Amino acid sequence: MSEWAVHRATRRGAITVLLVLCGTTAGAQSVPGTNSYGLPGLIDMPNARAMPDGTISLTYGRIGETARNTLTFQITPRLTGAFRYSGIGDFNHPDSVDGVYFDRSFDLRFLLWGEGRIRPAVAIGLQDFIGTGIYAGEYIVATKTITPEITVTGGLGWGRLGSYNTLSTISTRPSFNPDNDEGGNLGYDQWFRGEVAPFAGISWRPTEKLSFSLEYSSDDYQQEIDRGGFEHNSPINIGATYRVNDDLQVSAAYVYGSTFGLTATYTLNPKTIGVPGGLETGGLPVSPREPENLRDLGWANDLESAEASVRQRLVTNLEREDLRVEGFSLRPRSATLRMSNPTYPATAQALGRAARVMTRVLPASVEEFVIIPTGNGVPMSAVTMRRSDLEALENDAAVEMLARTSITDAYGKAPADDTGIYPRFIWSLTPYYDYSTFDPESPLRLDLGGKLEGTLELASNLSVTGSIKKRVIGNVGDIERVDPSELPRVRTDFPSYAREGDPSIDRLTLDYFGRPGTNLYSRLSVGYLEQMYAGASAEVLWKPVDSRLAIGAELNFVRRREFDGLLGVTDNVTTDPVTGIERAFPDFNGHVSAYYDIGNGFHGQLDVGRYLAGDNGATLTVHREFVNGWRVGAFATMTDVSSEEFGEGSFDKGIMITLPLTVGLGTPTKTTTTTMLRPVLRDGGARLNVSNRLYDEIREWHEPSVSASWGRFWR
Repeated sequence: MSEWAVHRATRRGAITVLLVLCGTTAGAQSVPGTNSYGLPGLIDMPNARAMPDGTISLTYGRIGETARNTLTFQITPRLTGAFRYSGIGDFNHPDSVDGVYFDRSFDLRFLLWGEGRIRPAVAIGLQDFIGTGIYAGEYIVATKTITPEITVTGGLGWGRLGSYNTLSTISTRPSFNPDNDEGGNLGYDQWFRGEVAPFAGISWRPTEKLSFSLEYSSDDYQQEIDRGGFEHNSPINIGATYRVNDDLQVSAAYVYGSTFGLTATYTLNPKTIGVPGGLETGGLPVSPREPENLRDLGWANDLESAEASVRQRLVTNLEREDLRVEGFSLRPRSATLRMSNPTYPATAQALGRAARVMTRVLPASVEEFVIIPTGNGVPMSAVTMRRSDLEALENDAAVEMLARTSITDAYGKAPADDTGIYPRFIWSLTPYYDYSTFDPESPLRLDLGGKLEGTLELASNLSVTGSIKKRVIGNVGDIERVDPSELPRVRTDFPSYAREGDPSIDRLTLDYFGRPGTNLYSRLSVGYLEQMYAGASAEVLWKPVDSRLAIGAELNFVRRREFDGLLGVTDNVTTDPVTGIERAFPDFNGHVSAYYDIGNGFHGQLDVGRYLAGDNGATLTVHREFVNGWRVGAFATMTDVSSEEFGEGSFDKGIMITLPLTVGLGTPTKTTTTTMLRPVLRDGGARLNVSNRLYDEIREWHEPSVSASWGRFWR
């Protein structure tokens, strides 16, 4: 069971995680107790509770020699998802390492309906529905509050949860052999089939912090018994839970008449953390005009001189707001500001501060303000508002200002970049870390070192960017387990890059961004695109400013880099270190992509095309984005590579969590860190890692996203 994946984070990632975990709460809404699988439940069995919408929980559950580490997310008020990484000790399996078998699994559960005055809450769930199947089971469960202190639960389980004292058999359930199963297959042909068994439990909460549970389990733990020393002497489990605070709860239990269990769960909720910021200096207030000055156009007799004077005052005042003027044009009744926002994650906050500064420095006759925000030097949208509305609505709800604001395409409307600062060189020396997860010989590996980064800005939309990193300490390069691959090793050779590339050039590219037409955006990157590949990447995106839909296309030409991570490149041919077989992969790959803002914070992306190894298929990504910048999402890639050719995991899939640094600091910053949990990294469905893809940078300045952050317009 060879598995490893190396994910990268920004230099602030570790700080962000620490600040978030230490400083956030799950909110006022009560978080139900969790079972050893990290889902709402009693001790080892599920119940029909749901966590508050948006809750993220981390659970460590241990029963005997088995440890379960679970990340759970309340995707919607009714839908719950979980990813679990388990270490089953004393387990006789061909892939066990020092007697421990490591297993990954995914769960989904859906609350069919909530609890009523007489009606119980009812939920239906799929456990380990896409993993190796060791924990595979399905259930339907009901929970009812009898008194404020007493809650009862009862349900029926199939698969793993239907293995003890079965009632009957519903059709035939396909057999499962964990020794031969590669995992990752969607086992829909097993769901709610085979033997079915009941489970039940009762919970008593004498105080707000303490509760006791008694349950009858329908899991016979036969696999652990057959392959190790687990003893199942009784289906009765008894336990106690202590809620330390709103975020942390711990449980202890005596289970199956033979062993002890321990569970600890930490929860947080991006919905209740609040919108980041608040410690920053307050923005300038609107400066109202005197009525007698509204018709004064005497200043316009020397428009060029007035424009230069106003521009300088804008530069000075907007610098205090941590905003940058890139261009400016002035007319007797209107003014257009081209600006960049390096600071505020809430785009409306940047717009609001810029507009208020404009009321203080522009002549009184100027009524129309047009603010054109840019990204990578490219105009993103044209936000038009009336000065009189700013004056009249400053102390009213921001929604009124939004109703009177127009957001249109900026193509052909932006003043020329007249900053005169190019070429400009920016550099930094920062710490970095890389990490590797899910290698069974060492589930977590870590590298620490320094990274030297630099950007030579030749123009606002043209730059050369590079980074060099040097490891100081770590063991990511010590990965030794190598499985044969039936595909070109476009990703599974990563340990060689980690081991031999020290120091290494992470990236060295020439990047050009443009606006080829109305609703169109483009990117061209040439050079050392990522740690493993050099070449060229071209992208074009169609995205109307008022549309939830965007469509893009990307074409890449790549050459494989040498393992030392320096300037050498080689042919696109890999050699399997186990079999010695050479396999070539194509020079060109690329995708056509569709993006859609589903609403309520949900976004979807579908990429269809050719991947690095030459396989063809599609990737579906769905994520939920919170107003404060948190994101939680998942992706799955299916290509024309069979599960046998793909190898362990059967197809590529993973979970992504994005944390905004500003949550921990309390001051605005656009810096985020994204962590990807990929259960196993293989060569099928592998995509080029290109920086600065267009969609996310563009959509933040378009109508749906700007409207979502408009509550901070007056901040």
